[in-house]
Amino acid sequence: MPEAEPKLRLQNVVKKFGDHTVLRGIDLVVGEGEMVCLIGASGSGKSTLLRCLNGLEPVDDGEIFLDKLDIAEPGLDLGPVRQRIGIVFQSFNLFPHMNALENVLLAPRRVLGKTRDQMMGDAEALFTRFGLAAHIHKYPDQLSGGQQQRVAIIRALAMKPEVMLFDEVTSALDPELVGEVLDVLRALQAEGMTMILATHEMRFARDVADRICFMDGGVILEEGPPDIIFSAPQEERTKAFLKSILV
Repeated sequence: MPEAEPKLRLQNVVKKFGDHTVLRGIDLVVGEGEMVCLIGASGSGKSTLLRCLNGLEPVDDGEIFLDKLDIAEPGLDLGPVRQRIGIVFQSFNLFPHMNALENVLLAPRRVLGKTRDQMMGDAEALFTRFGLAAHIHKYPDQLSGGQQQRVAIIRALAMKPEVMLFDEVTSALDPELVGEVLDVLRALQAEGMTMILATHEMRFARDVADRICFMDGGVILEEGPPDIIFSAPQEERTKAFLKSILV
């Protein structure tokens, strides 16, 4: 039986900002339904890698295949790509003058050309699924940080993406609110969503990820199953990072 084509495949991805090379030849394969956690110190390239995957940053070299389409090809229309790859950031980026429902409906209406009536059923189901049915008509300043981040995730899911990227989505939250957002990620994993997360939540990564990638200096220095990376890392830099962060 032939091996399944990976959902995402990166080959020698390079990203520079001026004279500074942030990604130095990234190779990564992500299977359908896999959850990959990117860990590493600030400045190691995690966020830049996610932004390149979504097309928010053009790459300077290399290829990024979504199924069999090279989405890093210069001149490619990135609109359809961003419909297939959703991204959520640590800052919620909700429009303050719109309530939660309006924030969620905006992109499907403008990008997919759907009417409000066509979207309402799906939107209400998403709010119910993630425990926000009672808050659907509230404005961002009426919601807690955890609730706002869940609305941001619902907004991305309303586009029905095939892959979800999460960039430190709990970093801006008070500690007691982190759990409710991580529960959303667990639910998405259980449903088979393909996900890549940049995270400092080591316990969550260890418990939930299918694979851990340790990034350092713009490269994936080491990758493997959580039990191997956290219990028996091979690289000295990985050992030093985990020792500093696992207290």
